Amino acid sequence: MAKKTIKVTQTGSPIRRDPSQRKTLIGLGLNKMHRTVELEDTPSIRGMVQKVHHLVQVAD
Repeated sequence: MAKKTIKVTQTGSPIRRDPSQRKTLIGLGLNKMHRTVELEDTPSIRGMVQKVHHLVQVAD
């Protein structure tokens, strides 16, 4: 059975944000505007996305 994934796209700039939010974006594999990554849908990834929800857009 295939693992469920989500697509996360960075839509906001990390300039003038908390260093922890910048590190969270890097942890998600995002570091430039309009980049998209496909990640496994786990509670830890969902928590990271929630922390920077104002900087990213999520598609299932």
